[in-house]
Amino acid sequence: MQWFKQFSVVAAIIIVCSSLSACSSWVYRINIPQGNFLEQSDVDKLRVDMTKEQVLFVLGKPVAQDAFDKDTWYYLYAFNLGREFEQRKQLKLIFEDEKLANISSEDYERPEQFDTPLEQ
Repeated sequence: MQWFKQFSVVAAIIIVCSSLSACSSWVYRINIPQGNFLEQSDVDKLRVDMTKEQVLFVLGKPVAQDAFDKDTWYYLYAFNLGREFEQRKQLKLIFEDEKLANISSEDYERPEQFDTPLEQ
């Protein structure tokens, strides 16, 4: 009789745990945008030879900076990760002598006026 009680308790625990784990797929996950959301109009304001402070004013603080290269900044954006309408964007800025030298991105167009420095 004692083994039956122990078996019943173990069986009940297994049933409860398995039913709770099945419910976890029903939990609503909130879509939280992560990173820097940039519009093309923001990127269009970038010009060669802008200082880091000027870039910070235009785009804000980058999500990531290369730990081994302080002259490379990454602006990353992710939304709806793992879902049907997943969005990912990236923009890479390269500085030389504390001034913006180049940008690269598959998600944003290079500004037409990029190679024209701002008037000092």
